[in-house]
Amino acid sequence: MTNKKIAVIGGGIVGSTAAYYLSRNGHQVTVFDEGIGQATSAAAGIICPWLSKRRNKKWYRLASDGAAFYSHICQDITADQGDISFYNKNGAILTKKTSQALEKLYALGLERRHTAPEIGDLKILSKKDLETYFPSLPSQENALFVSGGARVDGEAMVRELLTLVEKNGGQIIRENVPLEQSLLDDYDKIIIAAGAWLPQLLEPLSWNVDIRGQKGQLVVLQTDDYNNQHQPVMMPEGEIDILPIGDGIVFIGASHENDKGYDLLPDEKVIQNLIKKGKTLFDILEDASLIKVKVGTRAYTSDFSPFWGYLPGSDKILVASGLGSSGLTTGPIIGYQLALLADNKQTDLPLEDYLPDTYLQR
Repeated sequence: MTNKKIAVIGGGIVGSTAAYYLSRNGHQVTVFDEGIGQATSAAAGIICPWLSKRRNKKWYRLASDGAAFYSHICQDITADQGDISFYNKNGAILTKKTSQALEKLYALGLERRHTAPEIGDLKILSKKDLETYFPSLPSQENALFVSGGARVDGEAMVRELLTLVEKNGGQIIRENVPLEQSLLDDYDKIIIAAGAWLPQLLEPLSWNVDIRGQKGQLVVLQTDDYNNQHQPVMMPEGEIDILPIGDGIVFIGASHENDKGYDLLPDEKVIQNLIKKGKTLFDILEDASLIKVKVGTRAYTSDFSPFWGYLPGSDKILVASGLGSSGLTTGPIIGYQLALLADNKQTDLPLEDYLPDTYLQR
């Protein structure tokens, strides 16, 4: 194997995973990232894609394989004496407004479990069952427990991956880098995993990129339930999710704001709305205190599909973007595929299903 000199632009979940595997395989890796506005650090981090109603089969395969990939990456990190406390598989609880809707969800889960055994056990919960998980959910009914559901602290995961990159001899540079000829000359391969900022990076090369930024805000609350680290994540019907983290900390979010672009300032109205929705569901949140707000920018394509692979016409530059709100589910496996490509190896997923060509125009 010939060791390569590889630049990774973007240190979020995709870039950090790619950098980890490339450095693990002996390549000289440099990661450029100023660490501002990452969707990874502001994501709720729920890994439970199997009951999605999205009809895009290519997306579902990517998301399902991405959920399964966590077992792979956690084994590798453990083998490298890394810390995998960022990943907790305590299950997920999904709720519906009617029992009929819940039965359909249960049937979908049983069907998909044939090809995705990672779903684990499925159980329709009685109100009494639900109260054993969440005593502070007095009015909720029609709930489904998915034992394979998990939560990921994206910020902690990226931090651990980049620590291992440095341990493997890689370099992390906390600044932006323009895509100039000098950079192209200095490296054998360049991976651009800049999320919503991909259009700005490729503009000097005269590329228009089908990517828009979507603002996401997430609130972090402190409650008195200091033993909540083993509770499942809660996925109520609607946009928000509720994640007990441990030490009484609870995440609520995240918002989906299509008209805010790259604005990274917390919005008090949105924050209070998230807290209000959480308190409507959980009695224990009534007296909770706000300790932090996380803000990031997701990347979306016009058809809501992610893409990854070589920049059209290039055998040196690899790109990925468009992960949307499923970034922590699909990001690690996409980063791994990019590492395989940069290492001149065959990918596990069909390249033709996710090519950037559709989303990039000269």
